[in-house]
Amino acid sequence: MLSSIQRTERSVREYEEKIDSSVAESAAVSKRKGDGRLIALDAARGLAVLGMYLQHFGSNMTISSIVAGNTTLLFVLCGGISYSIMAQRMMERGSEPIAFRARMIARAVFVDIIGYLLIMLNTPYGIILPAYAALFVLALLLVRRSTRTVVTTAVVLLLFAPPLMLFGMSMLKGACLLSDIAGGPMSALALAPAFVAGMAIGRIDLTRIQTGAWLTASGIVMLVIGKLLGAFVLPDWSVRWEQWLMSVINFSAAPPDQSAIWPLNTEIPLWHMLFATAPHTATTFQTLIGLGMAFIVLGLAILVEQRFAAVLIPFAAVGRVALTMYALQFVIVWILSLFKIDYSMPGLPLHDLVIILLGLLLGWLFSRMPAGPLENLMRRFDGLFSSAKPVTTPVK
Repeated sequence: MLSSIQRTERSVREYEEKIDSSVAESAAVSKRKGDGRLIALDAARGLAVLGMYLQHFGSNMTISSIVAGNTTLLFVLCGGISYSIMAQRMMERGSEPIAFRARMIARAVFVDIIGYLLIMLNTPYGIILPAYAALFVLALLLVRRSTRTVVTTAVVLLLFAPPLMLFGMSMLKGACLLSDIAGGPMSALALAPAFVAGMAIGRIDLTRIQTGAWLTASGIVMLVIGKLLGAFVLPDWSVRWEQWLMSVINFSAAPPDQSAIWPLNTEIPLWHMLFATAPHTATTFQTLIGLGMAFIVLGLAILVEQRFAAVLIPFAAVGRVALTMYALQFVIVWILSLFKIDYSMPGLPLHDLVIILLGLLLGWLFSRMPAGPLENLMRRFDGLFSSAKPVTTPVK
């Protein structure tokens, strides 16, 4: 009888030790994910912004062809990761769900305002901030869903968002707010696969070597599949698809009357774009290629952080003030255009390298502040509408 009690007590102690070990491990992971910023994530976001600078100010066509469109998907992917991590941190602190929703809606309003102010500058480049703001609100539907649901949603969006986006580009033309949500390659619907994929990635530990290796390997597979399809399969599919469209759609009909009532004023959706892989087409295949490259960049950043974190610090500085740096490029284009200065700066020695160095310098200068100018304004703005008060448990 005594030996039986001793065995029971020993089993209970062993079980408690396992629980304590599990709790300690979870706390360690939470501490790694919750305290401070993730250098690899900031560096990946910084690389996305620098890629945009190369696209808009660079002169090397090869580099431009690589970064065009893909940097946007990397930027949005990192945004989805940050969104998911922020939601987890607030839940771990016991904040009420309504506080997170209020904070995200407030940030969406702020980002939307900044986006429309940049659009008013009328630069020749598209602005994704209104679509980005819409994603902040739409993603609230997935915050408390299971990881399996989030991953499934990302896959479904990858397959079905492109045709819906093309349909919206026709049906919602001229409706600014609705067009930002689902009206073309720069809409929230077009960028949603990358953002939701980021939300799923944000739920795993981004400080582990295994995570970096998995992301890199997955990205390589996605990139290879997308490139092979683009080189050997899609051209033939595209020809056959366009031939079928020509047989069923009367493209020679008179253009719609823009003064007619909706939907009589809408144009035929650009269905022939479904099999395109060109930058900013937001097709399934272009998104697959762009996400593959984004996964590779993020995965390599995580791996580099494990041994050579110092290498990432300059890029992470840019990533910490990504919103400011993103907006600044359009302001620079606007100012140079006002003074009739060619902002591509032809003839500048080591042109693309100079752009990267200047981008790193600007990022470093802004990162020396407590927060970037726009980041600071955004936090002040959302602070007016949200208060993350911890949930108190009543004493029984």
